[in-house]
Amino acid sequence: MDSNLLKIFVEVAKFKSISLAAKELEFAQSNVTARIKQLEKNIGHELFHRISKGVILTKAGEKLFDSALEIVRKIEETTFSMKNLQKQESLKVGSTESNAVLRIVPFLVNLHKDFPKMQLELFTGTTDEMIKDLLEYKVDIAFVSGIPLNKELKVLNHFDEHTALFESKIGNVPNVLLILRKGCRYSTLLQDHYKKMGNSNYKVLEFGSYNTILGCVKAGMGKTLLPIHIVKKLGYEKDLKRIDLNEDLSNIPTCLICRKNYVPSISEYLINMELKNED
Repeated sequence: MDSNLLKIFVEVAKFKSISLAAKELEFAQSNVTARIKQLEKNIGHELFHRISKGVILTKAGEKLFDSALEIVRKIEETTFSMKNLQKQESLKVGSTESNAVLRIVPFLVNLHKDFPKMQLELFTGTTDEMIKDLLEYKVDIAFVSGIPLNKELKVLNHFDEHTALFESKIGNVPNVLLILRKGCRYSTLLQDHYKKMGNSNYKVLEFGSYNTILGCVKAGMGKTLLPIHIVKKLGYEKDLKRIDLNEDLSNIPTCLICRKNYVPSISEYLINMELKNED
């Protein structure tokens, strides 16, 4: 059975859409459709029901999915191991937006200096997005906020991060939380904190950047929870009122993680690396 066909099948099943899978794979939609039909012919069963909003797995497709996913992952793992058998030739790095603001530049500069022939790629997103990408073999290592609980993941290094609640110094602050998009660990912690305090009537406004969030906080639109170094880095420290919280909320380390079954050959280097925040 052609593993390339299985990879296409897995992507279509995950996205429940041939067009979205084609975009992810950077294939023409017609190519993906043809490959799915080829796989269905090889197996002798239809794998997807076509519906108005996309596709869903048939019973045969459901039966194939877990095995196909495992095969695809094993092939990717083997390819990675063979490619980096003697040295790390490439490294796909995932990073939260907060870590990208604070320390991703010195991290990449150090890697390039110490491994000049290594190909580097950077992907950014929320903690949830980075963990998902790591588990799906889309990145090799990732910086995430907080210690991950997933047993498939291994912490290679961690960096202290002290967070606080920030609001405007001027006027009454409304019951509004200004957060990054869904999947950001700080956003989740802030909302959980408010709910535990019995405050569930707050309004949530989502933004795409920390600069925007802090600018709106300064203008008195609401409150946010962020690492103190980000507020300093972006130049808002003197403009905002800082409210220190208990240790559970104020000490959220940034962790550099990888999959336990997919440890980079430069893991010792990553474990011993020391990085300072870019103030």
